[in-house]
Amino acid sequence: MLSDLLTTAKVSPWGVLAAAAMTLVALAVSWRLDLGLVRSISLSSIRSVLQLLLAGVLLVPALRSGAHLMWSWLWCFAMLIFATGLVRRRTTDLGEHRPSYLLCALAVTAPVASGLAVVFCFDVLPLQPSTLVPMAGIVLGNTLPATSAGAVRFVELVRDERGQIEAMLALGFKARTAIRPQITKAVKIALVPPIERMRMIGLVLLPGTMTGMLLAGVDPLEAVMTQMVVSFLILGGVTLTVTTVVFGCSLSAIDRGKLVLVNEGKAN
Repeated sequence: MLSDLLTTAKVSPWGVLAAAAMTLVALAVSWRLDLGLVRSISLSSIRSVLQLLLAGVLLVPALRSGAHLMWSWLWCFAMLIFATGLVRRRTTDLGEHRPSYLLCALAVTAPVASGLAVVFCFDVLPLQPSTLVPMAGIVLGNTLPATSAGAVRFVELVRDERGQIEAMLALGFKARTAIRPQITKAVKIALVPPIERMRMIGLVLLPGTMTGMLLAGVDPLEAVMTQMVVSFLILGGVTLTVTTVVFGCSLSAIDRGKLVLVNEGKAN
């Protein structure tokens, strides 16, 4: 069976190198068009290799046969800590007025907790190490890019439309009213990619969860049902996290009726 083949299959180092060579295409395009991304692509590629190797080593005690579920929960907790720091770094342009670690932690924890509750409480998947860590990773992995995009875009909008916001504040508008347009635009921009992704699922795009289950020999309808659950959880998680972070930024952007100074540089 295909599932047996996948279980015993080993990836050749030459196969990994051949796939890695595709990054040369990105490097060539960046160099030829003077995109200034050669260093970023190179460092990101090296970093991804090191992080994946480290993850592979650290996941052994969590996913080995007979492993205690506690190791998987610890891994999920570590992912949440890292994600919290990443989200907060995306709002560095707000300086000391950026959202607190507590708010960022809430923003990344809420979708993961709700997603895991749906998956395991409604028996979508059995609660075990081999399902707990991947599901938490799927939700986090899809929410973080959108959250970063929303936070960065909000900071840019506040900086670019500073005059409009200050004018509304001077006219006596409440802070939440003055900055509401920037909140709406930032959240909308962040939600466009996941919504477009859902439109393509099944026809153009076969998502990772569904593809993995099909390769493992699972019944196609079962794989489709599982992917439906995952897709809905991702969209809900992205919406929850983005909205929480952007609203947190908005509360910090205006202090005592005055717009907090936003640096000219972009968020890192």
